[in-house]
This record gives sequence, structure tokens and C-alpha cells, in this order.
Amino acid sequence: MLVIPAIDIIENKAVRLSKGDFNSAKQYSENPLEVVRQFYDAGFKRIHIVDLEASKTGSFTCLNLLEKIKSSLEIEVEFGGGIRKLDDLKQLDKIGIDYFIFGSITIKDEAVVKSMIDLYDKSRFIFAADVLEDKIKVSGWTESTKISLNEYIQKWSEQNIFNYLCTDINKDGMLKGPNTNLYKKTISKFPNINLIASGGISRIEDIHNLQEHQIKYAVVGKAFYEGRISIEELSKFA
Repeated sequence: MLVIPAIDIIENKAVRLSKGDFNSAKQYSENPLEVVRQFYDAGFKRIHIVDLEASKTGSFTCLNLLEKIKSSLEIEVEFGGGIRKLDDLKQLDKIGIDYFIFGSITIKDEAVVKSMIDLYDKSRFIFAADVLEDKIKVSGWTESTKISLNEYIQKWSEQNIFNYLCTDINKDGMLKGPNTNLYKKTISKFPNINLIASGGISRIEDIHNLQEHQIKYAVVGKAFYEGRISIEELSKFA
């Protein structure tokens, strides 16, 4: 099990949302670089960063932060929020971003996505599936689709995409435990994918439970920031 600490960015500050609602944003640090350094010093190998403003506007707001992280710390970065065209990818690749997270664009503009993933090692792409009652939602969870999680993974695994970040919207930021059953069923149907569990983790037992069900990756954010899980506990999965 690899735990990936999450840092969401708004106005260059580290925040967390509840159920993706921007009005629920709670600030945890005015210095995200120091938060990353804290995780790095604890031994974490990878961090998860989302530019929340860019996810709405398509314009990156934290490239300077990403440059500072990659130039000063030997830590892998998976980054999402606002990646919509090839120039965005080139910019991030030049900085040294290790993994690119694609969200709504994978449903709204499949042709563009296919053209981009063919230009880089496909193991560097993470496709984000935000799920509400087994249907994918897009555009910051404001738009519904009729596409099921299974249909989504089936379609893109045929394009040799095997990294999936799966967030249960009902669980996100609520600190009420992850939807382990959803992840179990998904792994059972698609044993060859790398599933990253996201949403709801509130205590160290949740991570142990995911691990027992063969979930190999989990994103943890609010549980750490709210003091529910210590960095010492989390670092055992770094």
C-alpha cells in the first residue's frame, strides 16, 4: 500500500473541500511548499497536487509552486487541474511533473486526450473517475453523465491506460470512511489496473482495510490535516 498525501491549491494556499464544493474550502496552510517538505521529511515518495482554480478556468495558478517542489525535493508529483491541451502537458513535463491527472476532458474531448496520451509514456497518466452512485460526474462534479465506472475503465484500458484515481463523491472530505466495496468490485473486474482510492479515509484502520482488499494506492488529505491520522502513522505507508 502506498499512501499519497493530497494538497489542493486555491490562491496558492493549501485547502481541502467537502464533496468538491468550493464554498466549503478550508485553509490549512499559507505555505504549501512547507507542507510538501513536511511529507518529504517523513519519507513520502509521492504527493498529489490539484490546482482547483485551474480545474474551473483551465489556467494554471501554481506552476511556481510545482517548480519549487521539483527543483528542491526528490519527490514524485502527480498533478491535476486544468490540463486541457498539449501545451499544458509540455509545460508540466518541462517542470518535471511525474504523473498527469486527467479528469473531465477524458469524457468531454476524447479525441484530444487520445492525441496527447500517444505522445508520452502511458504509465504517466492517471485518469480520474469521480463517481456518484456508480455514474461519472464531470466539470467539478457539477455535470452528470450516464457513464458508469466500469464503462469508463473498460474504454480507456483498451487505450492502455491503467492508472485510475477513483473518488466516491459522497465520501469526499466527509471523514466517514471510504467506499471499500466500490473499490473491491472494481479491482475484481479489472485486476490489471492500478486503482487509487480517494475519499472518506478518516482513520488508520481505513487504510489497513483497503490494504486487506488488495487496494495498493490511497490518497489521504483531510484526515491528516484534521489530525485524525498522524504523519507518523501515515509514513508507514510512504
